[in-house]
Amino acid sequence: METKFIVDKINGFLVEEFEVDPGKITPAANLRETLELDSLDYIDLVVVIESNFGFKVKPEDFTNIDTFQSFYDYVEHRVGEKVA
Repeated sequence: METKFIVDKINGFLVEEFEVDPGKITPAANLRETLELDSLDYIDLVVVIESNFGFKVKPEDFTNIDTFQSFYDYVEHRVGEKVA
């Protein structure tokens, strides 16, 4: 799966599911602050990731994700593992 496809898909569901202003989604932006995530939102985000990309997310996976870029990298890495 190409990086651009992954980024576009993630940004698409963030805008639709979480009603994020697309202008606020930049690689360096802080994921938690931009999305204003609470604990229930994290559950929703995990469900959306799992259903869109077909892999299971562990809660501890999010400990090192702080920017949108690190989020994209995480998803791309996990998708790559799934394919391999």
